[in-house]
Amino acid sequence: MFAVERVKAVDPAVARAKRDVPEPPPLDKHGPARVIALCNQKGGVGKTTSAINLGAALAELGRRVLLVDFDPQGALSVGLGVQPHQLERTSYNLLMERGVSIDEVRRKTAVPGIDLLPSNIDLSAAEIQLVTEVGREQTLARALAPVLPEYDFVLIDCQPSLGLLTVNALTASQGVIIPLECEFFSLRGVALLIDTIGKVQDRLNPQLQLDGILATMYDGRTLHGREVFQRVLDAFGDKVYDTVITRTVRFPETTVAGEPITSWAPSSAGAKAYRHLAREVIARS
Repeated sequence: MFAVERVKAVDPAVARAKRDVPEPPPLDKHGPARVIALCNQKGGVGKTTSAINLGAALAELGRRVLLVDFDPQGALSVGLGVQPHQLERTSYNLLMERGVSIDEVRRKTAVPGIDLLPSNIDLSAAEIQLVTEVGREQTLARALAPVLPEYDFVLIDCQPSLGLLTVNALTASQGVIIPLECEFFSLRGVALLIDTIGKVQDRLNPQLQLDGILATMYDGRTLHGREVFQRVLDAFGDKVYDTVITRTVRFPETTVAGEPITSWAPSSAGAKAYRHLAREVIARS
C-alpha cells in the first residue's frame, strides 16, 4: 500500500502577488482632507475597529485625522475612551441644530493627531427628522466642510444599514472602504452595497469611488475562509487591499482599554496589519 499524502490547500491571502507600497513622504502642510466612509450594511464585520486603527496608523505617519462616529450605537466613541451617554453635544446636534458649530462637537482624543466627532443614541432620531429637510442627503457634507482644510483624512464609521445616515456619509465622501468579514453571508450582501454606491455616484456625488475591499476576521486555517477570500479576489481583483486583518483576541481587548491596537499592542500582528493598510490607503489616495 502506498501512503496517501494530503495536499494542503494554498492560502490565497498568502499566495497572491503583493503590490509595492512606498513609504509615505512626510507632509509640510495638512489638508484638504480625503473623506472616506467605512461602510457595510452587515454588522460585526470590523468597521469600527478598522476606523479606529486605520486612523491611528495614519496618525503615526504624520497625517491629521478626524474620526466621525456616524452610528447611533456610539461604538467608535467608546473605542476611543469616550462615554456616549455622558455627552452634551454629538453629531446629532451638529446635523439637526442650526446654531451648533462643528467646533462645539469635535473633541481631542488621547491619540496624538486624531480628533473625534462623537455620537450616541440621539443620532437615531436624525434618520427620521432628516426626511423632511431640504437637501437632506448633503447635511453631513455641509457640516464637515469648514474643517476639511485642517485634516488629511476624515474617516466616517457608518451604521450597519443603507438608510439615510449612510447615504449622507457616502454623499460627503470621496472614497469608500468596505470591511468584509471572510464569511459567505457577508459576501452575499456586498452586491447591494455596491449598487447603493453606484446610485449615490449617479445622483448625488459623482466624485465617489470604491477605494477598496478590506478582508477582516480572516482565518486562513479554515477551508471556508480561504474559499471566501478567493471569491472576493475573483470578484474585485485589485480593489482588494493586500492587507488582511486576521482574527485575534487583541481587538476586543483594545475596546475595553479605549485605545487603538497600535498603542495597546504595538508589536502585535494586528497593529502591523493596520500600519500596512495605512500605507496602502495613502498610496491609493
